Formats: sequence, structure tokens, C-alpha cells
Amino acid sequence: MINKKAPPSLDQWLEEAKADPAASRVGMFLVHNGVVRQTPKAAVRQGVDDGSLVKEMEFSYDAAKVDQAIAETYKMEGIFFVKVWLNEGKLKVGDSLMYILVGGDIRPHVVSALQFLLGKIKNECVTEKEITA
Repeated sequence: MINKKAPPSLDQWLEEAKADPAASRVGMFLVHNGVVRQTPKAAVRQGVDDGSLVKEMEFSYDAAKVDQAIAETYKMEGIFFVKVWLNEGKLKVGDSLMYILVGGDIRPHVVSALQFLLGKIKNECVTEKEITA
């Protein structure tokens, strides 16, 4: 298993985004930082609580699918900047799984694009295996 990666600098990401040729069309940026949580997915999403707790997660992704999801997000109305970083390897509770930065013209477009991209990544691009105790 690959060791986890160092997370990016959000300050650098925002600097890069604001220097982008399309930056003059952006009215807002939204950032998502997904982290490994102690509560298992089944407990959070389906209310199934067997008393177990997550101690680690094995996390990987398909880079080609992520690139495709980013390309689809750029096609959405009012979206001018998209950047994604995904971790990989054996991660501990509190470690970052991903960072997503989306920039666009108005709040409804940016919120929709972030939700769309996050959904695509979580449902189609990543593999998560919770290791519980």
C-alpha cells in the first residue's frame, strides 16, 4: 500500500486560481476538504451502528476518471476554475482524503458544481476501505 501524500497548500491553490486567465469571471471559490472520520459510513449514511469505530482507511482512486469528472465540471454553467487533490494509501482518522476547489461566477453555480464533482468522485472514482476496531 502506498504511503499517504502531503496535502496541498490552500493558500497556494487560491493564489494560482486568482492568477488564472479566467479569474476575472470568478465571484466565489468553494473548498471541500474530506477527512477520515471515526464513525463508519454505514452508521452515518444508513443509521447502522454496530458499535465499531474506524481506525484507518485504505484509499485509492482512478486518475483518468477523476480527470473526466473535472472536465465535466468545467462544462457546467458559470464554472471557470477546478482543482482536485486526492490522497492515497493507508490513512488514519483525521487525515485528509481530498481537497476540491471550485471557482465560478455566482453562488448557485459554484455550489452545484462542487456537489456534482464531489458526488462523481465519491461514487465513481475512489475506492475506500474502512478498517474498524
